[in-house]
Amino acid sequence: MDQSKGLTMIELKRDSLVFRFPEVHKDAEMRVDFQRTLRIPDDAKDYPLPAGLGRFPLRHVDDFSQRVPQKWIEHGGIMLPMYQSEALWINFTANQYPFAVKVAAGKINAVTGNSWTNDLHGRPQDYLVVPQQPWLDGYCVEKGFIRQFVAMPLGSGYSAEEQITGEAEHGGLQIVVYPLKPELYRPIMDGVRGFHAQLLCTAAPVFDMGLAPGGKMRQEIYDDTHELRDWDQGHSSRCFVHICNSLIWRALTQEAPPTTPLTAREYKNYGIPWFEYYDEDEKSVQGSKLLSKLKTVAQFGREKGDVPLPENESIQPEKIVQLRKGLRKEQVREGTF
Repeated sequence: MDQSKGLTMIELKRDSLVFRFPEVHKDAEMRVDFQRTLRIPDDAKDYPLPAGLGRFPLRHVDDFSQRVPQKWIEHGGIMLPMYQSEALWINFTANQYPFAVKVAAGKINAVTGNSWTNDLHGRPQDYLVVPQQPWLDGYCVEKGFIRQFVAMPLGSGYSAEEQITGEAEHGGLQIVVYPLKPELYRPIMDGVRGFHAQLLCTAAPVFDMGLAPGGKMRQEIYDDTHELRDWDQGHSSRCFVHICNSLIWRALTQEAPPTTPLTAREYKNYGIPWFEYYDEDEKSVQGSKLLSKLKTVAQFGREKGDVPLPENESIQPEKIVQLRKGLRKEQVREGTF
């Protein structure tokens, strides 16, 4: 947190990051959590959005200062555990107040593929608008499609950071949040996606993890309908989200790590739904040519003669639920029957 910003703060509550800007507006609050999910097959197909299978546990890095790497202490922030080849998606909740949110993995912008900067850019747009954008599941590789965030050991060469820079320096996720200028504030509502599931209880693990591009998913990154000058870039808050290998989590925190993630076959056998999110009124960004050229985990593994993705067979998605913009958490979706 930047202490020079007065009342601006980040808090960790119930495994969510809470960004607050009370000096901007009383409604200027946004929550971010990181959802466990199915790692979709890394194949020639594209897939709908898989369900959220529960939040990753989040812990303050400072609480484990004697055990984590020194660079983690310098970066501050929080940490979460992921298994090798596990996937995640980022859930944004801001029921009223709009925010511009930049997301990077290994300090590589997830929308443009460019190196990290704190400030906002509009050409090309290098940020998301929340709550207009309720989720982010991966790297924006083309219009209407992302490549899923998949955890791989930092230093193995798979991460977007390593493929673009040739270095395994940062890892993790980086987030910076800017509120809308208060005089432009208009109430907006967001959608909801999720599913409660009981997950199944699976070389020496590397401590630090990066995020590599995985399977292809249908997801739009929406164009900002505001002007770049509408965002209050005089007020911001940022957080470094470190990713720890789940096999080290117990020794580090004295807590049991989450259970091993579902395979695609198990996901299908349990009848867990998929989701498609529609907003016919919105346009989406074109996607990054730089990110589209990255090798996926499966492609990189084949070149190395490695098998980094167990249980990577293709599946046919069933039980696809269509979500529309404006569906509130309390609202009942009528469905079809």
